[in-house]
Amino acid sequence: MLNNFEPPATEDEIEAAALQYVRKVAGMTRPATVNQEAFDAAVQAVAEATRTLLDNLVTRTPPRDREVEAARARARAAERYGPRDAN
Repeated sequence: MLNNFEPPATEDEIEAAALQYVRKVAGMTRPATVNQEAFDAAVQAVAEATRTLLDNLVTRTPPRDREVEAARARARAAERYGPRDAN
């Protein structure tokens, strides 16, 4: 989720989300050389659509704090999967 965070989503986060989406839809993590151009164009198009969406969404709730949400996610993961070993 990238919407309604303080600080706002970074370009890197938007690009990473776009890449994840395109990989999921394409069913591959690395396209063949012949498909690389189409794959890269799709990532850029999805990233641009994501930027437009995030720039135009309106919310009435206060922005969430990234650190607080990350801590909550870690707590949920620890509860679900057990504590992570520090290796």
